[in-house]
Amino acid sequence: MRPPTPISRLSRHPQAVDVALALGFLVCALLLGEQRPSEGYPPLSAWGYVLTCLINLPIAVRRRRPVAVCAVICLLWAAYVGAGFWPAVNSLAPLMAIYTVASMRPLRTAAGCAALVAGVWIFGGVVSPRGSMPAVVAQAAVFPSVLVRFGARARQSAERGERLAELTAQLRREQDEKARRAVADEQARIARELHDVIAHHMSVIAVQSGLARYVFRTDPATAADSLAVIEDTSSEALEEMRRMLTLLRSGVIGSASGDEPYTPMPALDGLGEVVERVRAGGVPVELSVRGEVRPLPPGIELCAYRIVQEALTNVLKHARPASAQVSVLYLPHQLQVSITDDGVGAVSATPVDERVTGTGHGLIGMRERAKLYGGTVAVGPRPEGGFGVRLTLPTSAMAAGNEGQ
Repeated sequence: MRPPTPISRLSRHPQAVDVALALGFLVCALLLGEQRPSEGYPPLSAWGYVLTCLINLPIAVRRRRPVAVCAVICLLWAAYVGAGFWPAVNSLAPLMAIYTVASMRPLRTAAGCAALVAGVWIFGGVVSPRGSMPAVVAQAAVFPSVLVRFGARARQSAERGERLAELTAQLRREQDEKARRAVADEQARIARELHDVIAHHMSVIAVQSGLARYVFRTDPATAADSLAVIEDTSSEALEEMRRMLTLLRSGVIGSASGDEPYTPMPALDGLGEVVERVRAGGVPVELSVRGEVRPLPPGIELCAYRIVQEALTNVLKHARPASAQVSVLYLPHQLQVSITDDGVGAVSATPVDERVTGTGHGLIGMRERAKLYGGTVAVGPRPEGGFGVRLTLPTSAMAAGNEGQ
């Protein structure tokens, strides 16, 4: 990294810049005072040197009290001119004072200070031994006006810089908030996926392991079938968990070596396997598919698959003994899925039963999934008994727009 230059070091400390500027003006004034002008002004006396120092040194604090500094400099400059000394010797300090006021205060205040400087300038022309009043008046009008203009531009530029800094800070805060929301949404999505995978597969495993233990000695064949179901279900659960973890690590679907792809995301054509697992758990399930079966967006298919999976898991956990029906209806612009059962768990459960109150994470996940794709979920007990879940998902932009109206 290149070391900072003396100018860049000074720019970081405005007070040091002003002190250096005041000393530079003072040196220039003293050197100019040593010259003998042709207009007949007297050389600087001790009083002239004192006034010169007093006029230029306040520049060191010009940023702290710009209006007060301008007024003090003009009064001392008027005293200097009234003493008969050459006015041009100390003309730089008043001009710098005007610029400072214009760059830090409203235009009305800067115009008043400019008029004060112009008055002292004209006063110098009046007391001049051989001055040209037209030239003096022109200088008194032009020089302060130009510096007020430059100072006002500098103030506007500084204000724009401050607004830009505020907007930049606001944009950074909004970006951070957006990133936090994205992380929270992703965490919620992962939680839903984990809940669906673990709840369904572990419910099947729990039912089958209990059955195997119950008939282990009396019916070895049934126990062996239950163990086979447990093996298949656990293998499938491990495969889904491994796929999800790989997506979290790399964001791509692929094996650790990158040669063999993992199983794709579950879709509606996998509902048959879900139904078979639930049947193996002791719940008779019928699956019907109506309408023109066609490929749907992956998100729509995953949403419907997970909601069917969650609903059947709830039947397996809460409603046995029961039978269930799963109906999938393909409409031109919608997909309708219903899962019903005739169990008694929905009416005999305690108030904390998620099938009735909707306070469980499973039903919350259903609603969140459906809402994400512009769909709706209706859940609750049926008048004829049992429990029902009805999902409606738009499959086109037209249906999604109508759904939002």
